[in-house]
Amino acid sequence: MAKRIRKGGQAGGSDALVLTTVGRRTGTARETPVACFPGDEGSWLIVASAAGAPRNPAWYYNLAAHPDEVQIETAGRKVAVTAEQLHGGARDDAWQRITANSPRFAQYQQKTDRELPVIRLAPRST
Repeated sequence: MAKRIRKGGQAGGSDALVLTTVGRRTGTARETPVACFPGDEGSWLIVASAAGAPRNPAWYYNLAAHPDEVQIETAGRKVAVTAEQLHGGARDDAWQRITANSPRFAQYQQKTDRELPVIRLAPRST
């Protein structure tokens, strides 16, 4: 699946990217295909949904531990990004855009007691 997504594929009917994080304990690069949505100013939005599971996905904890050591690959190009978890009004606005585009994320939210983290991935300055 990751190979197809690298070339500009989809996951679950949404655009997707390959997220590369650094393991918080191991320091090893970890690749995960995730659904993505367009954000402001050339950024991407992703959701740590784990399909509505009680806990956040493992990649979320790696990303939180090393937010400046993240890379994405989409449409055949690699981009170094900085990850920022959105809160308050910024999260609400992004969440509305995400669920309007992909209602399954609203269904995931209904399956769990935790608030699904919404993360903005902004290209890093070189």
